[in-house]
Amino acid sequence: MASKVVYQAMVDQAMAALRADVTNIKARAGTEFKITDAQPYVDAVNGMKAVEGELPEAIALHVDSVNAHYEILQGLCDTVRPEDDPFVEHYQTPPILEILYEVQPEFRASIDKFIDAIGANRALIGREAVRLYGGVYGPICTVDFAPSPGSTANVVNRILVDLDIPKDHKKTILAAKSFGMNTSYGLGANFKDAIENGKTVDEAMDSEIAILQQIYDTPSAAQTEQMLGHNLGGHGGHTSFDTAAYMAQYKERMRPTILAALDAGVHPANVVCVPAYCVGDVAHHNAQTMFNFAQDPIVMAMMEAHTDALGNTLNRGLEQGFKSEYGPVSLAIGTGAAGMAYELMLDYMPINSVVELLVNRFHNMVAMNPNRGMAAELHNVDLIMSIWRGWNILKPKPLGGGGEVGGVELDFSPIDEHEVLGNIHRYTYPPCAITQRVGAIFKFGDFPCLLTPEPVTATMLTHIAALHPESAIAPIGIDKDWGTTEYRFINGRGVQGLGADPKVGYEQWNVMV
Repeated sequence: MASKVVYQAMVDQAMAALRADVTNIKARAGTEFKITDAQPYVDAVNGMKAVEGELPEAIALHVDSVNAHYEILQGLCDTVRPEDDPFVEHYQTPPILEILYEVQPEFRASIDKFIDAIGANRALIGREAVRLYGGVYGPICTVDFAPSPGSTANVVNRILVDLDIPKDHKKTILAAKSFGMNTSYGLGANFKDAIENGKTVDEAMDSEIAILQQIYDTPSAAQTEQMLGHNLGGHGGHTSFDTAAYMAQYKERMRPTILAALDAGVHPANVVCVPAYCVGDVAHHNAQTMFNFAQDPIVMAMMEAHTDALGNTLNRGLEQGFKSEYGPVSLAIGTGAAGMAYELMLDYMPINSVVELLVNRFHNMVAMNPNRGMAAELHNVDLIMSIWRGWNILKPKPLGGGGEVGGVELDFSPIDEHEVLGNIHRYTYPPCAITQRVGAIFKFGDFPCLLTPEPVTATMLTHIAALHPESAIAPIGIDKDWGTTEYRFINGRGVQGLGADPKVGYEQWNVMV
């Protein structure tokens, strides 16, 4: 168990990052985004320090990465267009993997075996690609950080389980497609595109196998190729900056930090994922999309109030004492999830009906838009997962958590007392003010990152990596309590099917490498 000093640092530094984002976004809502607009977040990150019992080299992976990302972008562009900003978190792990390939030949040998194993697992990959294309799993997050049903990490884990390579190498490979985000490619995209363009199933499988092998063989080149080929919103490939130049500069800028972390004993799995998970607040969470999004006063109010609710609740946790270093992370995630469910309940929405609506919407999308991007529903899945988990937290005991996480009572008074959220009748026809918060929460189904809350979890997980640098922090082996996959339990058993565990269905959290 960590000391009180560590817990205090985790909470203070995580909330500093989140508050820097929210305050900055409110001030700049509706304006034109420039890279330098992200300076407040960078300043907050530069306040991160290793404290009692933590390894400074692990903290440096986070701090140095944010600064490198910020400064490299300034040298390459003035802004990032909305169509390109979701991908700024996918340019860090590829060059870091390549550094590992250079300095650890034995790891590169394991990568080569894994690449061969991708080809040998054609049937597994084909089955999963077909399930994704046909919507068998329902809404999924193909680029999920956890080995959930339909995720790329799930398939990577399945391939790794029986592969004859060192266990630490397995963990690093899996982490690189978890928090590490090795390229923006999500399982099944090439298969789907090939089928929709008239290719045979065999040809579609050739394309799918080839890209999965490429993202591990030459990750930086693969990511640049992905970005040049993407056509989000019909606006063509990536144009905001030269992605190859970014990754080349990032590789050299971060090389000393990476080597220092490895020499200090930081697990390579942490080396590939810590630097990526923290940079998204520069040119993604602080970006034109967010500055546009925050023009809705109710959306902005929710970001403010939920931040205060989280801060109050985490401070309660500090007062009561945490039982482990994962306690603050669980409390942060649980508070964010319960807050979203709470907003819906304030407007009398039954949570199971909301989940059903979003699942049915997904199946409409599958039927009406087979050309959908494989990541189209990922944030809707975040919303589904969050409100389902949040509802179970808010339910009275013994059916639910009774509004507590880890014995800490959640404080939603900042939501109730917020000038906007507490007077919602001022933002609509006053006698009928029962859907404004619902409408705003649905908007977060497209962009939930600050409510989930990513800057907080990124900061806290870095501290955990600094406390236990020798242990891989990603992916986290937990059941994510997916609202969309509750169907997997029938008469106490997981849904049956090839590759399914009889107890947990298609999830992989219980059998991670």
